[in-house]
Amino acid sequence: MTTQTAERTPLTIHITEKAAQHIRKFAEQAGKTASVLRVGVKGGGCSGLTYVLDLADAPGENDKVIQEHGLTLCVDKKSYIFLAGTTLEYSDGLNGKGFVFNNPNAKTTCGCGTSFSV
Repeated sequence: MTTQTAERTPLTIHITEKAAQHIRKFAEQAGKTASVLRVGVKGGGCSGLTYVLDLADAPGENDKVIQEHGLTLCVDKKSYIFLAGTTLEYSDGLNGKGFVFNNPNAKTTCGCGTSFSV
């Protein structure tokens, strides 16, 4: 009897150094240098769920807290189910500037990349 190992989604959210630099820049411009980045999803968009990024003063009581590149990311438990394994990147290429979610849980995404379905 052989056992096959299924490829598993990592149980964390990553942020690239480039994205972390831009978040620190935006936080400084907003006067929130000691803030944390709240990452989440909400219903809406053309594919069903929309990504949410916001600066917060502190993590919520039930948030999953992740530290990477000197930043604190917080994710509510409901959003975390949809975001586990995601890498948050920042793109400044020819297709436009902005944050990009590389989410292995997304089965379909919209053309602009701001909404997805699972």
